[in-house]
This record gives sequence, C-alpha cells and structure tokens, in this order.
Amino acid sequence: MTLRPRRTGALITALATAAAVLGLATPANAAIHRCSISGDMTNCTTVTGIDPGSWLQMRTGPGYGYANVPHGTLLNGDEVGLTCWTTGDGAADNPNYRYWMLIDLGVRSGYVNDWYLNTGNPSVWQQQIRQC
Repeated sequence: MTLRPRRTGALITALATAAAVLGLATPANAAIHRCSISGDMTNCTTVTGIDPGSWLQMRTGPGYGYANVPHGTLLNGDEVGLTCWTTGDGAADNPNYRYWMLIDLGVRSGYVNDWYLNTGNPSVWQQQIRQC
C-alpha cells in the first residue's frame, strides 16, 4: 500500500513537469502563429537575427531603395502581423534571399526582408501567407 502514494506522487510530479515544459512552447516561439493585431486575428511571427544594438527598418516597398516607414523600427522578439509576401532585393546578410513580407503592426505597415523574420522555410509559409 505504501507504493501507491509514491506512484501517485511521481505521476503528479511527472505531469507537472510536462506541463511546465509545454508551457515554455508559447506561440511567440512558433514560426507562424495566430495573434491579434488591432483586434483582428491574423498570421504573425517575430523578428529575429538582428544584431544587438541594431534594428530592422520597415520600408515602403520590397527593397532597400524604398523609403523608411516613419517609426518603423523593429527589434528581436517584436511580434508582427503577416499580410502577404513578394520578392525584391536580397537580404543584407544573404543577397540571394529575396523574399519580402508586408507586415502589419496595427498602427503602421511596411515591408521587411523575410530573412529577419521567424517564419521558417518558404515552402511552408507560402502555403499560409498569400502573395501580394
């Protein structure tokens, strides 16, 4: 009879541990997840790969020759809504990567190179995000 309480305690501990571990896998850690932008549910992701002390600048079009979006700077971990994708200039860190996302912050929108977003592989996200 003394084994039963130990097994129950071990089971409870194991379940609590699993719940804690699963709790760490938040939507913000997922490549593309659902979130609310200005009250509307949409596909979202986070900014990643930006050097410390630097930022990602939103543009008015899919290239570095387009104007900066006023107040359109993003930092690692910022959550953005994904409106659509297109092609344009290569990324500063990978000139061959030419995918750009039109992102929505609710109060402003603009283009950023997908190289700096946690969207995953284009063959996957192209099935979830429409082309502009």
